[in-house]
Amino acid sequence: MREKNHNHDHKKCISIFKRLSGYIDGELDEKTYEEMHKHIKECVKCEVCLETLRRTVELCRNMKTQAVPDRLRERLKTMIYDPSNP
Repeated sequence: MREKNHNHDHKKCISIFKRLSGYIDGELDEKTYEEMHKHIKECVKCEVCLETLRRTVELCRNMKTQAVPDRLRERLKTMIYDPSNP
């Protein structure tokens, strides 16, 4: 297990968190990717966030789609177009 980094920068973690999707999807420039990769290797909390997001994405990709029942679809439409009519 990694040792605690007593000079840990929580602002960096927040910045990492905001860009995790881009990191996973390969949408970042090389410099940003490398900076994030280095931080994630050193920060257990960010590594956990990354792995949780990866698992969530994988679960969503593997989900079977189900049709929304007609009655629910109509209720949702009513709520969207006429919020005063529950």
